[in-house]
Amino acid sequence: MESIADRLSRVSALRPRSHAIHRSSSQADQLIQQLGGEKHTNILGCHNVVRRQFSEPRAKEMSVQALRFLAPGAEESVRDTQQWLFLDVETTGLAGGTGTYAFLVGLAWWEESSFVVEQYFMRDHGEESSLLMGLLEHFDRRSVLVTFNGKSFDWPLLQTRYQMNRVGKVRPPLIHLDLLYPSRQLWRLQLESVALTQLERHVLKLQRGQDIPSERIPQTYFDFLRGGPPELMAEVFRHNQLDLCGLAFLAMHISNLLADPENRSCCANELFGISRLAQKRGDQKLAIRTYGKALQGGLSKPAEQIALRELALLAKRNRDFPLSNAFWEKLLGDTVEGLKAYEQLAIYYERYAKLPQKAALLVREALAKLQESFRAGRIDPSKYMRLHAQFQHRLARLSIKFANSRQPQPPANSLRE
Repeated sequence: MESIADRLSRVSALRPRSHAIHRSSSQADQLIQQLGGEKHTNILGCHNVVRRQFSEPRAKEMSVQALRFLAPGAEESVRDTQQWLFLDVETTGLAGGTGTYAFLVGLAWWEESSFVVEQYFMRDHGEESSLLMGLLEHFDRRSVLVTFNGKSFDWPLLQTRYQMNRVGKVRPPLIHLDLLYPSRQLWRLQLESVALTQLERHVLKLQRGQDIPSERIPQTYFDFLRGGPPELMAEVFRHNQLDLCGLAFLAMHISNLLADPENRSCCANELFGISRLAQKRGDQKLAIRTYGKALQGGLSKPAEQIALRELALLAKRNRDFPLSNAFWEKLLGDTVEGLKAYEQLAIYYERYAKLPQKAALLVREALAKLQESFRAGRIDPSKYMRLHAQFQHRLARLSIKFANSRQPQPPANSLRE
């Protein structure tokens, strides 16, 4: 755990340089010279900018279908990748909050046939206002912001820094495409982690080579401010460039994948993720088709059960009870989804088929399966108690309904009397 002394040491490192100490200034000049950057000056001071151009990734306009997946209801102009601005920040801490500074802000965009990366760097806290002002024109120029976990971290952090410095009001983007969320839907079943570096390696088939770990970046910056070698900070700049390039490759890959998912060479897990996205966006027909293809391709047991459950619910919503029941029957068992299937079949036989005795039989089977699962340690006590109470309540009601259905009814004349 970080001590109070360590925290105070980091804060002191951010203070503007005094005229008596020139070590960090010379180190910064050496770093920027090594990276081919230059000093930018505005009315609030100065900061450093490093600009590079890459031949890849190539831009391709987003399809209408992909736009519906990623930004439903968005204007058609969002499809134009020339309007996209990629953002990735390197900070003095990973927790966020008012005490966290973005010492390196990386921006990227497509310009003609090149992918341009510009990195804005502050040598200490005294250059933050100038850096923030330098970013404003880019946020004003492009209306679509593309990030990876930027909705939760990068963008709120920058908004906080603008408020703290009173530099100006940063215009919110027309659309913020945070690719972490579709990435989770598409690949969390097949990958232990959906971190950008993992997606690059396993999905995009990109190799970064030697790269500084993200968790080491804050300390590397503080060491640099205290006179550390510029070579280590150069690794941070390279890491940020790789993040931006990887983010752009990922954006194009997701866009291509979602353009025509039924005709792409998607694996079963990707089809499952596309089904979840389609269902979330209200495209039930596409969700049904892709769930079916995912099941045919072979899913892990947990994913298979979720796919069957969602197909059963979608069929029920369409009042196709024979199809819905067929899916529920495939799910029957002592898992959570299997117990839900018992409940749904019992509801059908009670409410729609008007066969309370059949519903009661299913509830009794469910109670037996629930008991087996609890004894085997596959279900925690709190969930067991909740499900047990629900099934017992349903069984009691069904018993009364079944008993009433067997009682002889009085003659119609007596009812009138």
